[in-house]
Amino acid sequence: MVVELTIWVCLWITASISKATAQFLSEATDKPTATASCFSIGIVIVIAATLILLLLLGFCIYKMIKKRRENRIKAKFFQQNGGLLLKQQMSSSGGIVDKTRIFTSKELEMATDYYNKDRILGKGGQGTVYKGMLIDGRIVAIKKSKLMEESQLEQFINELVILSNINHRNIVKLLGCCLETEVPLLVYEFIPNGTLFQHIHDPIEEFPLTWEKRVQICIDVAPALAYLHSASSIPIYHRDIKSSNILLDNRFRAKVSDFGISRSITIEQTHLTATIVRGTFGYLDPEYFQSHRFTDKSDVYSFGVVVVELLTGQRAIRLTESEGNISLVSWFFSYMEKSRLFDIVDGRVLMEGKKKDILVVANLARRCLNLDGKRRPTMKEAAKELEAVGASYMPPFEKNLQQNEQSPTEIAEILTYTPSTSSMPGRSTSFSIDVHPLLYDTA
Repeated sequence: MVVELTIWVCLWITASISKATAQFLSEATDKPTATASCFSIGIVIVIAATLILLLLLGFCIYKMIKKRRENRIKAKFFQQNGGLLLKQQMSSSGGIVDKTRIFTSKELEMATDYYNKDRILGKGGQGTVYKGMLIDGRIVAIKKSKLMEESQLEQFINELVILSNINHRNIVKLLGCCLETEVPLLVYEFIPNGTLFQHIHDPIEEFPLTWEKRVQICIDVAPALAYLHSASSIPIYHRDIKSSNILLDNRFRAKVSDFGISRSITIEQTHLTATIVRGTFGYLDPEYFQSHRFTDKSDVYSFGVVVVELLTGQRAIRLTESEGNISLVSWFFSYMEKSRLFDIVDGRVLMEGKKKDILVVANLARRCLNLDGKRRPTMKEAAKELEAVGASYMPPFEKNLQQNEQSPTEIAEILTYTPSTSSMPGRSTSFSIDVHPLLYDTA
């Protein structure tokens, strides 16, 4: 609108100058006293003013054409990225996902200082995450994905709608998206204390990962996964649970993040069949790897690896001089079978934790890691067992706070809990983005 108005003003001024020039030349010619120099000066001024106005007019026309072209490209990307489908799903959801905001590309460019390298929080196989500040002052994490195939777009929109329906205090909240760019952008709440992976494997003396914190992190993650599997409106498999996908807030409370390869299923489905296995080495369920059938118990297995990571302080894949790369799970089982658990437990855990509690958590991890998925506990069962361990460490005011924080859905989970007999025993802030995905599939 401003450009069009400027063009009209330029045209009006040009016309006025032309009219004034004609009048000036007519008067100068009629007067016998007019000098040649005065005539020449007038001509030069008129020509210069006309040229300046023509340049300004040309610039305005260029800006107008450029803006219209940019708007056409944005509209093309919006449609290509499933914007119309998203709007349809948002309207058909009865306002359920209205809280998910569709950002403009300009808003996110300004928020990230035009994707300044200094704003990068993390990079991975699927893209880059930037720290940004919205115009209202909120700090956010903006996930800029790599190019995706057209076949993935409808799936992306479906997942976006699903994630916008997730409401759990231990799951990173999706705030919105931008569909005006070549690849869609996702905007999440910003979690300031980095990843669990960093705190386990690159600890900071000022913020030690105490035994109580480790137990609390397990207590935070377990019900979040239970919520995804059974309490959310549509069951969801995370498919990439690992310590680098668990973020810690300023109170060291854990939040599950990165749903880049997550999938939803219908209530009737018992598994997801993948054409190609996806996940991260060290955390990958062997049963899923062999059968290509992913179940909720596959997430349970990955959770078990994270628990062992917290107990031992070791990485999911251990590098040894004698044996090379070995699985943390295999190493853990070899010591458990010899009843030598306390030989491999992290020093701080051994110093601060009660041995009986460490054993309870270790035995739960072993059951989560059972090669037979049917013999693993559900995440709901794991959450109940961990809460029993954490009860002795949690101060009374903390217990009351946690009870008051429970959502109606979570309270319903507790009321309907029934244990399954089949699972009984026989530094710098970072944001993870599928750092080492195994393979890609179309599932």
